[in-house]
Amino acid sequence: MSTTIDYGNLMHRAMRGLIQNVLTDVAKDGLPGQHHFFITFDTMHPDVEIADWLSDRYPEEMTIVMQHWFENLDVTDEGFSVTLNFGDAPEALYVPYEAIRTFVDPSVEFGLRFETQDEEDDEPTPTPVEDDDDAPAEESNGNAEVVSLDKFRK
Repeated sequence: MSTTIDYGNLMHRAMRGLIQNVLTDVAKDGLPGQHHFFITFDTMHPDVEIADWLSDRYPEEMTIVMQHWFENLDVTDEGFSVTLNFGDAPEALYVPYEAIRTFVDPSVEFGLRFETQDEEDDEPTPTPVEDDDDAPAEESNGNAEVVSLDKFRK
């Protein structure tokens, strides 16, 4: 038994589970109201599956938008697959939850950011955010503040 509670890892799993639950509902019922998502992920993660031309264009990270048109959303315990439109060219992709860096729903100013720590376990630590700095300028109101859990750690 461990001598400490690994809150970072517990938060990591809980936030990935939240994303899975949201995407599962969207796969079943579609996006409600004005909800839409900006999902930024690590394109170098070994389990990410994207077209070669997308990997060449986005060699480190990529932000996808799930809003007006997407299809074939399939959500599993490990990640999700979806077909998105890139310049009138539908492309299927697969993103494991572990590859996600940010998940933002700007319609309700909700977001999660997974930051990598410099600790020996090198596990990303989720940080709740109110807005996405990486979102396109027209989608960001610029008034939200990032809330870091590091403020509360001893």
